[in-house]
Amino acid sequence: MNSCYILRCADGTLYTGWTNDLERRLKTHNAGKGGKYTRARLPVELVYYEQYPTKAEAMRREWRIKRMPRAEKLRLIEARREAYPDASGPATS
Repeated sequence: MNSCYILRCADGTLYTGWTNDLERRLKTHNAGKGGKYTRARLPVELVYYEQYPTKAEAMRREWRIKRMPRAEKLRLIEARREAYPDASGPATS
């Protein structure tokens, strides 16, 4: 399954990406081998994700989220947290 995700970095900033293995990607980020942006802002925490059947769909969603203002991303995260208080997901499309 392909996922679009948002991480909260140690400095409070948000990072958006996509992957076909969310658990592995989160471990890679926290090992300092993920995106250049996150390497300097460890540790990171998964705060939001959506799952898609295709890579193209996940990448399109990543592109849209990256263009959102920070306040809109925070509303997205909070809405998910209210719907699923014990996790950052699930969401499928």
